[in-house]
Amino acid sequence: MKKRLFLLDIDGTICRGNALIPGAGAFLQAVRRSGGKFVFITNNATRGTADYIRFFRTLGVETTPDNYLTAAYATIRYLKEHYAGQHIYALATDSFIRECRQNGLNITTDASDKAITCVLVSYDNALNYEKIKDVCLLLTTRQLDYIATNPDLVCPVDFGYLPDCGAICNMIETATHRKPKFLGKPEPAMVQYALQNTGCTPAEALVVGDRLYTDIACGLRAGVDTALVLSGEATEADAAASADKPTWIFPSVAELRQAFLPDPTVHGARVSAAVPAARACV
Repeated sequence: MKKRLFLLDIDGTICRGNALIPGAGAFLQAVRRSGGKFVFITNNATRGTADYIRFFRTLGVETTPDNYLTAAYATIRYLKEHYAGQHIYALATDSFIRECRQNGLNITTDASDKAITCVLVSYDNALNYEKIKDVCLLLTTRQLDYIATNPDLVCPVDFGYLPDCGAICNMIETATHRKPKFLGKPEPAMVQYALQNTGCTPAEALVVGDRLYTDIACGLRAGVDTALVLSGEATEADAAASADKPTWIFPSVAELRQAFLPDPTVHGARVSAAVPAARACV
């Protein structure tokens, strides 16, 4: 089955913390050698596109803005369509706040601002209790819209996991009884944007990720084949129990490369690590 467009999660799929997952670099090179394209569709809003380009360059991978469609991008696009000119309170990284402002959004971190109409929550690696208090105050005492970048519960790092945006929102919900509108995966917008931008059809695309409730669910909602990799959050047992069944399951993108992008100079490449999801999830 020919795939020309690989729509890739980053954390737990291509990278773990600040390092490439073994085989990820070779996989990206193989996509390019085959004449295909890869686009990162990540729920990680801690970095803007320029930050990601610099980050991957340190890992020896050259990319361009065309290689990225992030939850930050989807969130900024949504906010520009619905809250242009309005004051938006943001709990987010400095990088994401800076990118929002560069795109003309009126972002504030001052909870006393009476003009605030919307509260935005994202992952924040400088999170503190004062920021949590401000969000709870705004959502409890005022009738404000509530937006969040992504529902991911954890973010993979080199030693394990850290709480992600979804976990932060769960904490806020416990105190305020408010749930946000999530804008990243599993909503299909990033996949749809990628298909439009590249001119590829859904049949030519493959969504690759390590989470069932975001990556795989996103592909299913967009009508695109999916591959679950077991290098991050989900396990085969999780896949067996989930309503969101991936098309294929692989240990990592290294085995996915062997199945979809075999090296023509290597005869008899092993592809047995690819497990058809229908069989693996029985």
